[in-house]
Amino acid sequence: MPALLLAVGFGQGPAHGRDEGQYVNSPMKAWFESLRSKNGEQCCAEADGRFIADVDSESKDGHYRVRIEGEWVDVPEDRVITAPNLVGRTMVWPMYMDGHPIVRCFMPGSMT
Repeated sequence: MPALLLAVGFGQGPAHGRDEGQYVNSPMKAWFESLRSKNGEQCCAEADGRFIADVDSESKDGHYRVRIEGEWVDVPEDRVITAPNLVGRTMVWPMYMDGHPIVRCFMPGSMT
């Protein structure tokens, strides 16, 4: 995904994980398409993935929460991606319900 690779390479802005044909030649395309949460939901099918800064995610007692657009959101256990993180940075695929973010999928990064 060219935009994702640039964002990773230069550490800039959110990267979007959904493929609408623009990433057909990206070396990361197949990997992003393969991502599934613990409940088997395909993450990149319906929502855009975003990088989350380390200060906007935390883990306590094995549970995650992330800050999306200024709002802290608990990550349901079945929404966590357990596949190896090839981009190395924390990512979240948010959706919105009644104007508030919910987590479709979450992939922890190094969180250092």
